[in-house]
Amino acid sequence: MLSNIVEFFSNGSNLVFFVFALLIIGGAIFMISFTKVVHMVVALAFSFLSLAGLYVLLEAEFVAFVQVLIYAGAVSILMIFGIMMTKHRDEDKAPPPRQTHNILLGIGILGLFGILFYAIQTADFPVENVSLAQDNTLEIGTRIFTDHVIPFELMSVLLTVAFIGAIVVAKREED
Repeated sequence: MLSNIVEFFSNGSNLVFFVFALLIIGGAIFMISFTKVVHMVVALAFSFLSLAGLYVLLEAEFVAFVQVLIYAGAVSILMIFGIMMTKHRDEDKAPPPRQTHNILLGIGILGLFGILFYAIQTADFPVENVSLAQDNTLEIGTRIFTDHVIPFELMSVLLTVAFIGAIVVAKREED
């Protein structure tokens, strides 16, 4: 089992994948651990950027670009503007520390990690040869506007309705 770990880390792309995975998980943990909302958004943006790096490693450059542009950029800035535009109470009281809860949580996390590690090490994954498209962006555009045009249009209608609903809700709070 130890030889599998050494073999895994001997490949450079596996090592980079492991680093990006740790950065994504770390950003997510920081996001749920912070108490200030702006710090949470920054941690979430850090996770989004790390996920874009993972997409680059998987040779999905277009998806990585969209990840940075839409999620790390637009969504994070939208969340920060939403935080700044709303009123917040100054109640930043931290809950009392629960030692028993934290110890049980740590034991559960280590147990889950151990079970997943054992399952992955003993699993036999089939190797398939998959041919990648030469131009990922062209292939994505072709698939979206030919095979998946109905779901694409339904998502645009759904986003428009959500945007109008957000405007109505914001207008009611103002009155």
